[in-house]
Amino acid sequence: MISSLLHYQFLQNAFMAALLASIACGILGTIIVEKKLVMMSGGIAHTAFGGIGLGYYLRIEPIYTALAFSLFSALSIARIQRRATVMPDVLIGMFWPLGMALGILFISMTPGYPPSMSSYLFGDILTVSRVDLLVMAVLDLLLLLTVVSFYHLLQAYWFDEEFSMALGLPVVLAESLTYAMIAITVVVLIRVVGIILILALLCVPPALAGLFRNDLPGIMGLAVLIGAVFCLSGLGISYCYNIPSGAAIVILSVLVYTGTQLLLRCSSSYFTTKR
Repeated sequence: MISSLLHYQFLQNAFMAALLASIACGILGTIIVEKKLVMMSGGIAHTAFGGIGLGYYLRIEPIYTALAFSLFSALSIARIQRRATVMPDVLIGMFWPLGMALGILFISMTPGYPPSMSSYLFGDILTVSRVDLLVMAVLDLLLLLTVVSFYHLLQAYWFDEEFSMALGLPVVLAESLTYAMIAITVVVLIRVVGIILILALLCVPPALAGLFRNDLPGIMGLAVLIGAVFCLSGLGISYCYNIPSGAAIVILSVLVYTGTQLLLRCSSSYFTTKR
């Protein structure tokens, strides 16, 4: 594959996409796991499908409308959650199917033959274009700048929201930034693993990194590295065996996490018995 990487631009694009996706999933995935926003992130991810359908209907690049749709949905969810006595699970149950339904509706209204949505639903890293890479790079930079600029505020909100409110910190701003960054991360990952498989790439690298580090910057950094290994290894497996790239990345990451957990438990039991 290395020789092919030097000759084929689509593989070079896929390589860069894997690295860019790992930055987003490592940083925001850590926050999502620590803040227990996994299912909420899944709801926001599925609302992006409505934006993709809208893009096809309006004949606009779907990734742009997916970003706008995801941001609007994420901020709406945050606002409704603050203002109304609605359980988060109820909001997820409303917005998750709403986004999918709107996407189906817009696609059905699109003139001509319906477009193939498999790359958006299940990911296809081998079809990433230069425009996609540029969008991913800009969004990654935006994520990094936001986290660095508001790190202390966001860290206080992520770990103790009630105490942050007691201190008079702008919790609403921190919450809005967090949900907006989740929406951005979803768009970064769509072309790599797809809407349906996004949760795995958001959860597994941070969860695996948390087994070896207990500090937030350390978990983020290690999660980025682990995410890059998963994406690049999945890309290699996909290319060599002609299987879907998103599925290869997700299956590999879950197998490695499961194997690591079993290995750590076995080693812990072994040393406990030896004592």
